[in-house]
Amino acid sequence: MEPKLPKGYEPREVEEKWYAVWEQAGFFRADENSPKPHYSIVIPPPNVTGVLHMGHALNNTLQDILCRWKRMTGHEVLWMPGTDHAGIATQNVVEKQLAGEGKDRHELGREKFIERVWQWREESGGQIINQLKRLGASCDWERERFTMDEGLSRAVREVFVRLFEEGLIYRDNRLINWCPRCHTALSDLEVEHEEKKGHLWHLRYPVQGTDRFLVVATTRPETMLGDTAVAVNPGDERYADLIGRKVLLPLVDREIPIIADEYVDREFGSGAVKITPAHDFNDFEIGKRHDLEFINILDESGNINENGGPYDGLERYEARRKVVADLEAQGLIEKIDDYANAVGECYRCRTVIEPYMSKQWYVDVKPLAKEAIAAVEEGRTKIVPQQWEKTYYEWMYNIQDWCISRQIWWGHRIPAWFCDACGEITVSRQDPTECAQCGSADIRQETDVLDTWFSSALWPFSTMGWPDQTETLAKFYPTSCLVTGFDILFFWVARMMMMGIKFMGEVPFTEVYIHALVRDAQGQKMSKSKGNVIDPLTVIEEYGTDAFRFTLAAFAAMGRDIKLSTERIAGYRNFANKLWNASRFALMNLEDFNPEKVDLDKLELTLADRWILSRLSETAKEVDTALTGYKFNDAANALYSFTWHSFCDWYIELIKDELYGDDPQAKACAQAVLFTVLEQLLRLLHPFMPFITEEIWQALPGRRPEKSIMHAACPNGEDLPVDAEGAEKMERIMDVVKAIRNIRGEMDVAPSRQIAAVLDCKSESSAAVMREGEGYVKALARVNDLICGVEVERPAQAATQVAGEVEILLPLAGLIDVGEEEKRLEKEIAKVEKDVAMFSKKLSNEKFVSNAPPEVLEKDRGKLAAAEEKLGILQESLKKIQALK
Repeated sequence: MEPKLPKGYEPREVEEKWYAVWEQAGFFRADENSPKPHYSIVIPPPNVTGVLHMGHALNNTLQDILCRWKRMTGHEVLWMPGTDHAGIATQNVVEKQLAGEGKDRHELGREKFIERVWQWREESGGQIINQLKRLGASCDWERERFTMDEGLSRAVREVFVRLFEEGLIYRDNRLINWCPRCHTALSDLEVEHEEKKGHLWHLRYPVQGTDRFLVVATTRPETMLGDTAVAVNPGDERYADLIGRKVLLPLVDREIPIIADEYVDREFGSGAVKITPAHDFNDFEIGKRHDLEFINILDESGNINENGGPYDGLERYEARRKVVADLEAQGLIEKIDDYANAVGECYRCRTVIEPYMSKQWYVDVKPLAKEAIAAVEEGRTKIVPQQWEKTYYEWMYNIQDWCISRQIWWGHRIPAWFCDACGEITVSRQDPTECAQCGSADIRQETDVLDTWFSSALWPFSTMGWPDQTETLAKFYPTSCLVTGFDILFFWVARMMMMGIKFMGEVPFTEVYIHALVRDAQGQKMSKSKGNVIDPLTVIEEYGTDAFRFTLAAFAAMGRDIKLSTERIAGYRNFANKLWNASRFALMNLEDFNPEKVDLDKLELTLADRWILSRLSETAKEVDTALTGYKFNDAANALYSFTWHSFCDWYIELIKDELYGDDPQAKACAQAVLFTVLEQLLRLLHPFMPFITEEIWQALPGRRPEKSIMHAACPNGEDLPVDAEGAEKMERIMDVVKAIRNIRGEMDVAPSRQIAAVLDCKSESSAAVMREGEGYVKALARVNDLICGVEVERPAQAATQVAGEVEILLPLAGLIDVGEEEKRLEKEIAKVEKDVAMFSKKLSNEKFVSNAPPEVLEKDRGKLAAAEEKLGILQESLKKIQALK
């Protein structure tokens, strides 16, 4: 009779069917009123502009494994989903659209532009949510949040007002990172540094009243237009007589002082440095210490402004070329060196940023950081792997005030109003109509918006309804775990810690699991420019979601980057097919079986039954321990090994005689164990492979109280009859079967051919075990004549192997033609020796090794190793044959 499962597994139709069922039935919904212990995770909100990439796929797969596992271990699970408004990125997307229509945002005006962004968001934004569903993410989608929605905007405003009222938010004119293209401030974390080849110009500044020059070195010669001093080290005798004198700044003919400051490294360059307080972060601090003038020479687009004298209006790099040419013409360039320099770029548009003087809003984070540091030190929040704690502490102890204002239109507009009558600032929870200080109606709102990460920092509690004290907060805050990549440890994790403790009085999560990067098969970071990007959606289409998810989990070793290739994913597709085919076999043999009448304790279990149940119990405990410690790869590999090797390769073969035999009691016992193992295995696999496990589980015979496998209990191994001694006996019998199979393979004996075997046991206890397993040995090793005992008569000509206390002897008389086998092996050895010689010669060629791509070398080295291994096996087999002559 045909089983309920079709012959081949078609992932796409199974995935679409079950995800729709789960979502429509509300199976992902969290209940605030549930008496179950809570487990909650907030999703790291992907940008509303984003599409699913490998980082998202890994991050969300790991979260989904945890959430599905915790549902099955009796927890009320809230996995809170949502997206981030991504201020700069989203504004860039919509501005590009407008540019394609020949418009810009200034032409539209702020209000109309914001309307246009909301329109884009409704039509195109958030497609990543549907892509997460393709991945199987079991989020509570009914609670989906957006950082610009009404509730979260209210939370943002409340936090801003409270911090301002406490003096923790202030406004100041300071040096910030400025993107000349995006026309906005950026935090240090939003600037990505990349080493680039450039130059170091050594400029000669004439000392007033002397014929001497001070030589200063710079990588940005155009900034000299804003110099307000030259500094030397106070202990540098070369310049002791010049401190307090002045130099004439070339090109703009401005007198500037020579000052002494400990910051100056006398070993760098000439030991004298130009000081440009308005365009260099170190110079900014020196400028404050020495009360220097701050001269800004750039406009918002990075062009020279009126303070640049004759260079006014020039683009910054054009100005650089002109400044260098003019200095050369005046003989004021000492030398030019090639110089590699770490250049800061905007993380969104890759434009080189400029240090720029600007009035911005800041959060005084040091008091907040102090509490967040204590929370980790005291163990209220645990970071896994622990090595990341050091990085967290280093950043938090050296934290700088957070610049939270951005000069864009899309985002949370800062709730501050400037009074043109008295000059004071009004910050309010409601839009004011008059100045809070003088009562004037002549007020205007700040045009800046808040840094996107400001709203993200409130995510664990704002998504649950804060500032209202909701039932959701009472049940699910603090959250149980945060799963995130190390790259946003500071962007997001540290800020959530500070804000959660400040406004909720508790840490936002009790554990933080930091996962590694997904790289290509050679360990290279994936990038479009390298052409090595693997698209998760393409992979899902080709191999199925379950195979993809299992691959990610199987390689998610703690603290180690994942080397991913489509070959590996194809390997786990084979695993899914193996599970499918084993399940079809089981269902074909469970047609007349009623699981509701099963009581394993009352059955006369065979040695094979006791072994598989004991191994299942061990596996369940291994999986629980591994997932508790975020060792996803250990859990996945334990399941893989049990499924493929123990269940499919061994147990199904071991019970075929019972299933096909004439003994109804033996058949009933085999069916009961087969059903139990398959049903519990599906539950253990479900968090990793949700779709295939649901499909098979629903096809199993019998009725179960749960409507979905995701609500069935996760096996813990405690309810199974465990027989450690029986399992150990079975393993010894299996070792003998493997040894006989190995000899047959080496001797090229046809699998269908029945043979004789002698088992020479070193002890009576070993002989007893072999006699107990005689039926298994005969059936699985194709043996029709088996002798076993202590000190048995040994055949004259035999191939041998040892398995523990048992020596296996296969009499070869009449089984193979020794002479013909010797010729066959010699011919095969000669062929493989050619391969070894060819690859050895290739890899010893220095020219080839130095020019070949790394992946080609790796492939050839792998082929050489495989050929050498095969040669060794063949040579060993030849020795055994020759010993029989």
